[in-house]
Amino acid sequence: MKKKFKMQDLDCANCAQKMEDAIKKIPGVTNASVNFMMQKMTVEADDDKFDDIMKEVQAVCSKVEPDCRIIM
Repeated sequence: MKKKFKMQDLDCANCAQKMEDAIKKIPGVTNASVNFMMQKMTVEADDDKFDDIMKEVQAVCSKVEPDCRIIM
């Protein structure tokens, strides 16, 4: 499953790259991209685990940039 999300309060291109790299390492994630300029994120992951994976994605984003939120 591939889904796109809007990001809120993503303030740094370097942080966006760190998030993308960390998200790609989450088990079950096939691909991910975080676009700082567009404030958007795309996550491609296993259908049956997608909700659990998105919880981990949010945790990664909060760890890298605490004010950043994923609008679902």
